[in-house]
Amino acid sequence: MSGFFDRLDMVEISMLVISVLGFAAYLMVLSRPTSLKRTVAKTVAVGALAVLAWHAGGPILLVLALALSATGDAFLAHEGDAAFLGGLGSFLLAHIAYAVLFFGAGAGLAAAPVPGLAAVVVFALVMGTLMVRNAGPLALPVAVYVLAIAVMGLGGVTLGGLVLLGAALFMASDAILGSEKFLMSETSSLRRLTSPAVWVLYYAGQALITLGLLV
Repeated sequence: MSGFFDRLDMVEISMLVISVLGFAAYLMVLSRPTSLKRTVAKTVAVGALAVLAWHAGGPILLVLALALSATGDAFLAHEGDAAFLGGLGSFLLAHIAYAVLFFGAGAGLAAAPVPGLAAVVVFALVMGTLMVRNAGPLALPVAVYVLAIAVMGLGGVTLGGLVLLGAALFMASDAILGSEKFLMSETSSLRRLTSPAVWVLYYAGQALITLGLLV
């Protein structure tokens, strides 16, 4: 892996630094009210990974998935159902792009470890049931989104390694975000922990997927 970092040129190193700074900046302001600074920090963190992947000659579907994720981040930096649906749509497309990429690069489901496949299926069934039951008018888009997450996760299992770890962290962040949106009360004391957890797991997942596909 050290060889990968040695191969980075100045543009790619700059994008990596900007990405990490964006991650850190958003982590410090995520509990504050919506603002342009907050939105930019959140969007830049993964947006810079998209530029890094593109400049490093990574798969176009990786660049697309990261760019869509950054768009979703911009939506989710704001409150309300419209922003949530915008983020949901962006991440749905990102998960589809990841799934196509993973299955195209992996060894196929037949060669994937059964425990990993089973874990993804159980995760999707439990998460899907809990979220859809409590999503009200958003039940259908949430169900479609959970299905996309599951397919992406299955694709991650076919690749293993850093990509699988990244996909698992991504899925965990989505599960916490969904719980925060549909299962927790507005006054729950857990909310002070869920937002940082979602951001850390999500960013780590995206970074590991990117690294796993570029090394």
